[in-house]
Amino acid sequence: MSDADREARAVPEGERMAVGFIGLGQMGAPMAAHLAGEGLVVYDARPEAVAPLVKAGARAARSVADVAAHCDLVSVMVRDDDQVNEVGEEVLASARRGTVLAIHSTIRARTAEGLASRARRYEIEVVDAPVSGGFMGASAGSLAVMVGGTREAFERCREPFGAWADLVLHMGPVGAGTRTKLARNMLHFISFTAAAEAQRLAEAAGVSLRKLGRVVRHTDAITGGAGSIMLRPTTAPLAPDDDLYDILRHTRDLGEKDLSLALELADELGVDAPLARIALDRFGAGLGLGGEAHE
Repeated sequence: MSDADREARAVPEGERMAVGFIGLGQMGAPMAAHLAGEGLVVYDARPEAVAPLVKAGARAARSVADVAAHCDLVSVMVRDDDQVNEVGEEVLASARRGTVLAIHSTIRARTAEGLASRARRYEIEVVDAPVSGGFMGASAGSLAVMVGGTREAFERCREPFGAWADLVLHMGPVGAGTRTKLARNMLHFISFTAAAEAQRLAEAAGVSLRKLGRVVRHTDAITGGAGSIMLRPTTAPLAPDDDLYDILRHTRDLGEKDLSLALELADELGVDAPLARIALDRFGAGLGLGGEAHE
């Protein structure tokens, strides 16, 4: 597409964005479904993935280029970095000036940054906007989306993203959304390993694993799980006059007591619990109370 064509087809300010969605898999399809209707253009290599959205009112595109040529916001939810680069280049070749290209896939931050750098030559904005909440959140329209990009691009995306997410946050420049998602998923999947360790202890102690799972899901829904202690703006040690100091000191005391009791039980039963030992060793410091003598 020539520069003249791009300029001629720029979107008038204030006009409703035409949204395109590329990649209608387990996450992309339910996300796009919340936008279905007039103004949504969809594309996937599998016709069977496109059909339900067309039935709901979306237009089926013939190609990635067809989406890019007719949409002001192009959302991409594909498998990996290679596919993001491939689809992204096709979008850049056909999109108008002022288009926002949103990458929802979990990729490397440098992939998003590289694509954004190339997009600037065409006056196209790229945001990396990975999501959290899984298929359930996508279906319910209750995802969290972590957006990296310019403030202007974020503001243009906020409303359409709000159709499938109920937490839409601007994390910083391009790449910041992806870095946030990787930190979030690090916690998520490390917790799975910790859950396996806890199950080994429970199994050795003759506890029902299914009932333990019910207790964990029930109480995490009340307390917020690990996210409930993620309240500080920094990981630096807390000052004694900080409003969170007494709260986190109480948390530390409870945690160290309970971890010690769990490790005693693990030793009695001959269960290896390396994550619990690391947690006990690093618990206070992780809360910002490292080096403080216990009272």
